[in-house]
Amino acid sequence: MTQAIQKTLRDSAAMRWTALLLLALGMFCSYIFMDILSPIKDLMLETRGWDSTAFGTMQGSEVFLNVFVFFLIFAGIILDKMGVRFTAVLSGVVMLVGAIIKWYAVSESFMGSGLEQWFTDNLNHIPVFEQLGVSPFYEGMPASAKFAACGFMIFGCGCEMAGITVSRGIVKWFKGREMALAMGSEMALARLGVATCMIFSPFFARLGGEVSVSRSVAFGVVLMCIALIMFITYFFMDKKLDSQTGEAEEKDDPFRIKDLGQILTSSGFWLVALLCVLYYSAIFPFQKYAVNMLQCNLTLSAPDANSFWASDSITIVQYIIMLVVAAAGFASNFQKKANLKYGLLGLSVVALITYCYMGYMRQSAEAIFAVFPLLAVLITPILGNYVDHKGKAASMLVLGSLLLIGCHLTFAFILPLFKGSAVGGVIVAYVTILVLGASFSLVPASLWPSVPKLVEPKIIGSAYALIFWIQNIGLWLFPLLIGKVLDMTNPEIVNGLANNTITPEQAAVSYDYTAPLVMLACLGVAALILGLILKVVDRKKGIGLEEPNIK
Repeated sequence: MTQAIQKTLRDSAAMRWTALLLLALGMFCSYIFMDILSPIKDLMLETRGWDSTAFGTMQGSEVFLNVFVFFLIFAGIILDKMGVRFTAVLSGVVMLVGAIIKWYAVSESFMGSGLEQWFTDNLNHIPVFEQLGVSPFYEGMPASAKFAACGFMIFGCGCEMAGITVSRGIVKWFKGREMALAMGSEMALARLGVATCMIFSPFFARLGGEVSVSRSVAFGVVLMCIALIMFITYFFMDKKLDSQTGEAEEKDDPFRIKDLGQILTSSGFWLVALLCVLYYSAIFPFQKYAVNMLQCNLTLSAPDANSFWASDSITIVQYIIMLVVAAAGFASNFQKKANLKYGLLGLSVVALITYCYMGYMRQSAEAIFAVFPLLAVLITPILGNYVDHKGKAASMLVLGSLLLIGCHLTFAFILPLFKGSAVGGVIVAYVTILVLGASFSLVPASLWPSVPKLVEPKIIGSAYALIFWIQNIGLWLFPLLIGKVLDMTNPEIVNGLANNTITPEQAAVSYDYTAPLVMLACLGVAALILGLILKVVDRKKGIGLEEPNIK
């Protein structure tokens, strides 16, 4: 009888990883939509009149409700009371609704409509929030950016709810097993969404030789429909698991507000939470500007319009090669035979070099930055497996901080030195982007699996929600700050646009990004300090962050 009870879906490696794949694919789609406008910042300026401040304000609005209306805290409570599967489907529905609103905001149908006029005349002054300097709107902000911000806020509620739900779901299916490997693998797959976005958002925006930014967002809406399907499929799989184990989604000992005290009084929790906000604030906001930063710092010349490198088909070919890089590199981690392992690894490296060559030949900043998650896909499972069996999670966070600092300073001071060198600049950009992606892979492999060591199982959802809420403060603030700093440190561009002495096309590729990049490097310095403190606290209090997950 006991043996029969133990044979559940969770005990099957195939079923565990299938559940993970469903959750990861949902997050993959959400990551694409999250940055769907990032690689076409220049087109938003040219076609919708979004300057850097408008662009940054809209991008930061994604997490506005999570931070200032405390939606993420409520999401954590919903997760703890209603369970993983209900919250997963709810998050998918909310993301889809927000995505549809954002698509309409940037569509041609919105332009000239009565709704556009309403947004032009209203939401210019938001009481309280405006006085505090945290309003998601401002007078003079384009109506399309305001309405897009409204949709992005709703999407952000669903996206962050999905994030904590996926983390909780992985704990449910993998606790006591390959949890760090699972979390690292989920994030590795999800971050392929970044590369997919960088390649296909400009592709759809320029498809057929006619620029239409709404096509890019429509592509994202379709993907959000797929994400919802993934979460619904997971719903039934998770329900089957609970029927086998006799567990209930609602806990016998229900969540209570006072349980938050256990979380808030943990020094280890606060260090992990602050590390999270510093790491993510130095990466996600940067992603939203990275393509434009490369456009401003690299010497790129468009290939001949009739050549293979300028055709639509090259986009598909390059994406297929990117998938080969990711799939072969990821699969190499799970091979026990040395010849197969190193054969897949070699294939991944060759495909990566081919991809980089094609990106150079295309002279495309979007294609160049798309390599960001590829090295992470390769090494995140390695790091996760190492943490599962060897530990050293806190040490990995310190290493990640050092790499983060080095990469942002390289972008700020070394990359501009290669302006005018077509080959040298691209090589520096590729290497730095790959290392930055690798440093970021240290976070899911080491930080997220540490949370269950800090709190009781029944409030893991709330603990993740609090961390995500703190993280969202940075994700709201820094896209806005980067945009404002760009305009403040590039007054000649702002004045030129106002006086019509510079075209939007020229302005879009002329910004000096030094100040924003130094600001992001400073976040890495703060993360390094906190990482060292966390190592000391872990050693004194015996939290076990340096210990393996599997004992």
